[in-house]
Amino acid sequence: MEAGKTYHIYTHANGSENLFQTDENFRYFLKRYEEYIPPVADTLAWCLMPNHLHLLVQIKSEKDLAKDLTGLAGGSKKDLSGLDNEKNLERLTILQFSHLFNAYTKAYNKFKKKRRGSLFTRAFKRQEITNDQYFTNIIHYIHHNPVHHGFVKHIQDWPWSSYHDFLLPNLTPAQQKVIDWFGNCEQFLLFHNQALGATPEITDHD
Repeated sequence: MEAGKTYHIYTHANGSENLFQTDENFRYFLKRYEEYIPPVADTLAWCLMPNHLHLLVQIKSEKDLAKDLTGLAGGSKKDLSGLDNEKNLERLTILQFSHLFNAYTKAYNKFKKKRRGSLFTRAFKRQEITNDQYFTNIIHYIHHNPVHHGFVKHIQDWPWSSYHDFLLPNLTPAQQKVIDWFGNCEQFLLFHNQALGATPEITDHD
């Protein structure tokens, strides 16, 4: 994943398993997310479903990655010799997401006691957002996912998505960027409440 670019990231549980079985599972994942992902990416939207998840993230600039990844790569500037190399930054960025999923898996296996092995499919998928229409549609797609799968009738009824974050008074810079994209909060809500047609560029089926 290249610095400065925006990606739709999605992954699924192995087989017929669920990633999240209790509210505490959802909360724990979000807690670990806040530990691993802010150093490498700004989160624009997210949704956690029982057996899969969706993230919309913008990877930080090369300068910010080199600065914020210092501690993660060993804690000193000397440990990061060559970190400004584009491939090194990309590798470390991908590793942060892998570390997140692995950390959650270890905790989940402990929660399930006798469970062992991987929880997520082998490699998470990522798709670069390449145009404005895709960016607009993917935000609705992510927030609408619980309705699409029949868990709730209305977006606001699903607690495990970033939709609710945008209704709070103090937005993060990344959230404000999304609101500004639609014009204002009222337009953001209107967009989510209207029926959208098919979005063929969104190629996954979760």
